Amino acid sequence: MPTFDYQTAFHIAPVGLVISRQRIIEDCNRQLGKIFGYAHETLIGQSFQVLYPSPKEFERIGERIPPIMSTQGVYSDERIMRRANGELFWCHVTGRSLDVKDPHAAGLWTFEDISATRRVAVALTAREREIAAQLVQGKTSKQIGKILEISPRTVDIYRARLMQKYGAGTATELVQRLLGN
Repeated sequence: MPTFDYQTAFHIAPVGLVISRQRIIEDCNRQLGKIFGYAHETLIGQSFQVLYPSPKEFERIGERIPPIMSTQGVYSDERIMRRANGELFWCHVTGRSLDVKDPHAAGLWTFEDISATRRVAVALTAREREIAAQLVQGKTSKQIGKILEISPRTVDIYRARLMQKYGAGTATELVQRLLGN
């Protein structure tokens, strides 16, 4: 019977796994490379920034992680990420830090491609992607504004733009279209 150790489990996991230090990929499994379209070896030593649609999104999400992780011990969201070929896709991301007082110091992250059930149907700006990610989690304009540090009115303006881009008549219809229903 073959041996089954932690190293083997890490490399054959059905989700992308990353061991990180200061938002640098220290090690990752082949599934992460498959999800993002890179040879997994090329990701080792790279900043997580290569997986984001833009440097601003990398920075903004990076700023959002510490307060949540230090109070809850874990961070999780669904967001739009970028493959090596430039394709944007929805991804479920979860992370746990070794030290909740310094969440970016060292951690374990999972990445799950959820594009089979949720498609990026139209071109969106970085802010529209952030707001769309919050809307599909059922957040209100006030909650989104607080998370993104913008006014609820600004959220409403972006929601209206998203509704127009997706041809949605109501907020509920917009969420359904964002979810791919």
